[in-house]
Amino acid sequence: MPNPNPPGVYVTEKSSGVRMITGVSTSVPAFLGYTKASANDVRDAVPEPFTEAERAVPQKIGSWREFAARYSTAGIAEALADATDPATIHTLQRCLPLAEAVHGFFANGGSTCYVVGFTSPQSAVPPEALKGDADARTGLAGLESVPEVSMVAVPSLWDMTADASAEKEVPAPDHAAGAGRMAEVLKHCTQQRDRLAILDPPPGLTPAQVAAFADTLASPDTDDAAFTALYYPWLTVSGVDTVERTVPPCGHVLGVWARTDAERGVFKAPANQTLRGALKIDTALTDDQHGELNAKGVNCLRAFPDRGLLVWGARTRSTTRDWRYLNVRRLVSYLSDSVRQSTTWAVFEPNDDRLWATLRHSVTSFLTDQWRQGALLGRTPDEAFYVICDNTNNTTGTMDDGKVICDIGVAPVRPAEFVHFTITQIAGQPGQAT
Repeated sequence: MPNPNPPGVYVTEKSSGVRMITGVSTSVPAFLGYTKASANDVRDAVPEPFTEAERAVPQKIGSWREFAARYSTAGIAEALADATDPATIHTLQRCLPLAEAVHGFFANGGSTCYVVGFTSPQSAVPPEALKGDADARTGLAGLESVPEVSMVAVPSLWDMTADASAEKEVPAPDHAAGAGRMAEVLKHCTQQRDRLAILDPPPGLTPAQVAAFADTLASPDTDDAAFTALYYPWLTVSGVDTVERTVPPCGHVLGVWARTDAERGVFKAPANQTLRGALKIDTALTDDQHGELNAKGVNCLRAFPDRGLLVWGARTRSTTRDWRYLNVRRLVSYLSDSVRQSTTWAVFEPNDDRLWATLRHSVTSFLTDQWRQGALLGRTPDEAFYVICDNTNNTTGTMDDGKVICDIGVAPVRPAEFVHFTITQIAGQPGQAT
């Protein structure tokens, strides 16, 4: 049959058959904390505030304005301004750390987060309640069905260790109870392996007390420690209700993480960055105090002349070489999760050389892009990573079991945490003017 088209140039699109790997999200945190609809809740707000049932499950939030509307921030602030009973005041105040953390996150460059609420701020939250229920999608278990989440913070954690007080003075948090709740957060992150826990020490501690508190957490040579980041000290902010208060740093820090990911990439250590929206830090640290805390895996917030407030640490609590730095742990989680989610097409494919070659090509292309962006160390891709998926690791036995094995090795870049200069004075050179 003759071609009916007139003379000219024609383009025919055909699939190349190449399977691309797409990078997963690295900058979406989940915040867990107290929230409660106030008596002054405005129901004609746009968007309408969440109901109590809706607040108990993970909700995706895209801006501070959306959070303030959907979690009744203005109504809670108004109710707090009118309250006179100490029990009511303390109950309402316990809803503000969550709001301050979300505000700090967006102020520092964050774009999307999830919020899981606990709607009885007058009561403590036991570890089992914080753990939650996967079927009901409450607590930490509710986040198991949200693969976007890559960081987890609980700004209300220290309030969760005791019931709200009817006394004028707020009771001190229970450190042992708080450590138990932290353990649930760490267990969740370690099991998921695609997210890190950002922890806040108890309020009001001295540097020496924070170092002692760090020793009570999971041992630094365990798997839990590699998924843990601890920041100190707390921050003073102007307040979402225009009342100055001291708040945990987790929300502001996670905003810095998101900003660094957007500007440089997940491979860049999220440090030496300005903290926006903070008036001052709760405790000014000396270099010696910072050194002691750094050795404990505590990331410090520092104030430097003419530079403002900076995040001045980028470590996990792990002491192992492989997982000591936050950017390394986050990069490996990012790579493994990206490969896992983008290669599900291989399930039930014929387990032969063609499948192995396609997997090698997909993973090699993805890792080459990461190397070009500066995420991997090496002058050439061969120095930066390797990908093995052939008959050397896919034997008859593994094929009979229905398994395809792809071994991947990477050389991540590590931060220049200590920069040393050697200065030598040259004196008495021949012919040198005096």
